[in-house]
Amino acid sequence: MNQSSLSRQLVAEAFGTFCLVFAGTGAVVVNEVTGGVVTHVGVALTFGLVVMSLVYALGNVSGCHINPAVTLGLCAAGRCERVLVAPFIASQCGGACLASGMLRMLFPESTTLGATMPAGSEVQSLVLEFVLTLILMVVILSMSSGGREETLMAGVAIGGVIGLEALFAGPISGASMNPARSLAPALVTMHFDHLWIYLVAPIAGALASVPLDHLMDSSRT
Repeated sequence: MNQSSLSRQLVAEAFGTFCLVFAGTGAVVVNEVTGGVVTHVGVALTFGLVVMSLVYALGNVSGCHINPAVTLGLCAAGRCERVLVAPFIASQCGGACLASGMLRMLFPESTTLGATMPAGSEVQSLVLEFVLTLILMVVILSMSSGGREETLMAGVAIGGVIGLEALFAGPISGASMNPARSLAPALVTMHFDHLWIYLVAPIAGALASVPLDHLMDSSRT
């Protein structure tokens, strides 16, 4: 891989994660400051739609991981070169932090900037985030290994599952499924309570999806 190609991929990952956090957590912040105008359903749709759009816009550039857990999961599945893991994750976290920093300037009255926090116990959210990311990663692995038709529908499938999971689990765990998405607002606001959940559970869920996908992949039997 030449330097120019790597640079394009890193820019794509940084930009994509910026868009995800800016639009997704931005929807949370706008909903907060406007007294619920966006609504929970609107927030979930925003996350799903922005991911769907980014998959089609950036998929051919970097694969549109925009999520450290996804990068690690794809690497474990042999679909991402190990040498790309650290640069991709750095770019994703950098883009996410830039988005949260911009939201801080736009909405200084927001105390959390859309940070993810458990509504119940830590264990409840830990398990939820693990399962949510497991499901998401199975969908990603399935779509990325399919034929042309599956590839064409990848954005719809991946954006759809993110929106679906955010709809039902968002009020409990925040439905992060993405360490960069949770890390950025925590860093900018300096509120690190419960952050470990959103770093550990998505990565564990993404890695656990790899053997599960292997068991379900009929092409390997």
